[in-house]
Amino acid sequence: MSASTASDHDDPRFSRLPRSIRPRTSEDPGFGQLRLIETTVLILVGLLLLIATVNDLSRQATVNKRLVADIQTWRAYTGHNYHNISVDQELLGTQTQREVVCGNTSPGAPKATTQICLVIWGPTVGGRRTIHGGWKLPPKAEDERALRYGCFGDEYVRSLCSR
Repeated sequence: MSASTASDHDDPRFSRLPRSIRPRTSEDPGFGQLRLIETTVLILVGLLLLIATVNDLSRQATVNKRLVADIQTWRAYTGHNYHNISVDQELLGTQTQREVVCGNTSPGAPKATTQICLVIWGPTVGGRRTIHGGWKLPPKAEDERALRYGCFGDEYVRSLCSR
């Protein structure tokens, strides 16, 4: 060990640290290449985590804007400013960016009265998205194909209803 390295290890500020992690003014023989590789790997892992985080946050922000537009579209279509509106992203597939938005047709607890469900997809324009069709559900019913009635819209949406 060199004199400068030994004096670094003897610094009282770092006396509680193990010798291997105390700061040094020079590298021990044979360890420089390993530390360079470790540092590079840590930086690459950090960059990967940063990129993944930014990607996830931007995707979630896009989804949130879309869901807010879906709720505004439902409110504009029905003329009701209800707050208990459900948005189902999974019924038509999570990757399709097609949502089913359901809410009561008259005041009451969620699912206590007849519900109208709208199938919505497309770009957000003016805070709203395009309605491609929908259906009604009886009170207290889960959204099952056999219970849907009053279907309207394009052929794709009507095919989601029972015949």
